[in-house]
This record gives sequence, C-alpha cells and structure tokens, in this order.
Amino acid sequence: MMDKQRLHFFILISIVTISGLSQGLLLPLISVIFEKSGIDSSLNGLHATAMYIGVLIVSPFLEKPLRKYGFKRIIMFGGAIVVLSLALFPVWHSVSFWFILRLLIGIGDHVLHFGSQTWITSSSPIHQRGRNISLYGLSFGVGFALGPLLVPLVHLNEALPFFISSLLSLFGWFTLFLLKNEYPENEEAEKEKATSVRFFETWKYAWPALLLTFTYGFLEASLHSTFPIYALRNELNIRAVSIILPAFAIGGIVFQLPLGVLSDRFPRKKIILFSLIIGAVSFLLAQMLSPSVLGIIGSFFIAGMFVGSLFSLGMAYMADLVPKHLLPAGNILCGILYSIGSICGPFLVGVILQYNSGFFFLVISLFLLSISLAIAQPNLTKTKKIFFRKKRKNIDAF
Repeated sequence: MMDKQRLHFFILISIVTISGLSQGLLLPLISVIFEKSGIDSSLNGLHATAMYIGVLIVSPFLEKPLRKYGFKRIIMFGGAIVVLSLALFPVWHSVSFWFILRLLIGIGDHVLHFGSQTWITSSSPIHQRGRNISLYGLSFGVGFALGPLLVPLVHLNEALPFFISSLLSLFGWFTLFLLKNEYPENEEAEKEKATSVRFFETWKYAWPALLLTFTYGFLEASLHSTFPIYALRNELNIRAVSIILPAFAIGGIVFQLPLGVLSDRFPRKKIILFSLIIGAVSFLLAQMLSPSVLGIIGSFFIAGMFVGSLFSLGMAYMADLVPKHLLPAGNILCGILYSIGSICGPFLVGVILQYNSGFFFLVISLFLLSISLAIAQPNLTKTKKIFFRKKRKNIDAF
C-alpha cells in the first residue's frame, strides 16, 4: 500500500517538475525570439501576461468538473492542452497566435496544478502536509530553474526547444495512466451550493493563508519585472542582476523542504510569521547595503530562504484551516490570488518607482511586514477580547 502511495506522489511531482520546466523555458525563449524579430519590449512584456490571464479565465469553472470527473481526468485534460499548445508554436510564427497558445498553456497548466495540488493536500496526513507540499513546490522550482537551459537550442533550430518541451510533457502525461482515479470529498449539502458561495466560505476560513499566495505572486513578479529597472537606474550592471535574482530563487529551492518540515513540527502560523519578518528584515538590509552587490546578493539569498516558500506554506496552511470538502475551492483561490498578485505587483511597484526609484527594497520590506501584521491580527484580536473579558470580571467582582 505504501509503495503505491509513493509511486502516486512521485508521478504527481514529476509532472509538476516538467510543467515548471515548460514555464521556465517559455518566458525567456519567447522573449529572445521576439527580441530577435524586432518586436517592441512593451508588447513583449504584455505578451507574457497571457498565462496569468488564462489562469483567471479558467479558475471559476474548475471545481464542478473535478467533483464530477475526479483528479486523474482533470490533470490529464490540463496536461493534454499543454502538450498540444507547445507542439503548435512552430506551426505559425505570429504574435497573436502565440498569445492564444500562451493563454491556453496558462489554462492547461492551471488545470494540471489545481488537480495535483488538491490531490496532494487532500491525501496527505496533517503531520506530513507541509513536507509534501514543500516537495511539490520544490519540484516546480527545480523544473522552472532548468527550463532556461534549453533556450540556447533556439540557435540550432527555433522549433527545437518547443518540441523537446512538448515531448517531455507528453512523457509525463503518459505516466498518469498508472494512477487510479480518485474523487474529492463532497458533503451532500455542498452539492447544491453555488461555486461563489463555496469561495466565500473558503475565504472566511482561510483568508490568512490565501494572502500568502497573493504575496508570493506579488513578490516574485515584482522582483523579476521591476528590480532590473531599479538596478539600471541605480548603476547596477546587468551582470550583477543576472546573479542577484537567481540568489533569491536558489535560497527558496535550498530551504523549501526544511521550512515545510519545520511547519509540520511547530505551529505553521508561527513559522509563517517568522518567515515573513525575516524576509522583511532581509529586504530592509538590502536597502541599507544597496551600494554593495555582494550585500544585495546575500540579502536576496536569505530572503529567498524564508519568503521563497510562501506559496507552498500558504497551501499547507489553507489545508489546515478549511474542511476537506472545501479544499478544491481553496486550491482554486490560491491560484487566483497568485495570479492577481503577479499582475498587480509589477504595476504597483512600477508606479512607486516612478516617484522614487531609490526605495525599491523598502517598499518590498514594508509590504511583507504589513502582510505579517494582517495575518497576526486574529491573535491580537483574541488577546484583546480575553483582556477585556478579564477586566470586566474584575469590575463585576469589585
């Protein structure tokens, strides 16, 4: 029985690794191809939002099909969209056609991730939930980091990276036939409820955890999109940027599993608050050490160690807070809030940089600190209620 469970988990994280590789490949690959074709950089950046738009389009429609068709079929459907879309890129070199394909990949990837995330969170025992979801996040991160290594193949043949990525995805898709289909838990009373009602109930239970997925999307997109602008305006060269940004990603990869295991052994909320505060302090340190490239690299690495795992920690915390029958809705909301954060982050931080380009790290630090205060607020409220209750008893006794 245990061997089947391990095979089941290994297949799911293998598929996620391949999905991360295809996403990590597409972003730089299409940017390089567009740049070589003389396409404007603003259009290049706008084109990259297609995947996030795809996530937002499909998210409200996923819960009922999952309950009806089960985890395996949903994952296979999403994987099939990704495989076909990757294979179609070389067919027609067109900005609008490629935008549609990226939109479809966003949809397919999100369907795939939604099915696999919900399957892992619902089947993992609570004492291993943080570890399992951290392995899930780690697998995607490793795949995402490996993706850009295929970009140089474009110099041999423009279609080659797309075909290799498509074949790897197809191989992962075939391994799904080894799994037995399962269905999420579903209470009879829940069948009659609209998706919007379940979303609202899930938000009431798990809004602190959902804030974490928004925060990760906001942070990741802001660092990759607006930090290079800050660097150029503050006389940091491109070579320095190419080292600083991977330092954050490496920190997240290295410490993702240990942080997940710690969140299983100690109260998950305390580990999350500690991580947010250390992340805020790390970016504040980067602000103070901004003239030093080595200082910024060190600060980014430490920040990545603690806030580079916010998405997986957020998913584990969400699974702790909601009843099992609301896990599908919770995983959908995780994806929606991550996408909203990814779209909002570069825009809001970019607006701030227009007014003062020297406070990039300070803005990120204050943002993380405000999220930690928001998540800690229920504890503060509870403490306040206890204080006033005791005070009232003392007055009555007097």
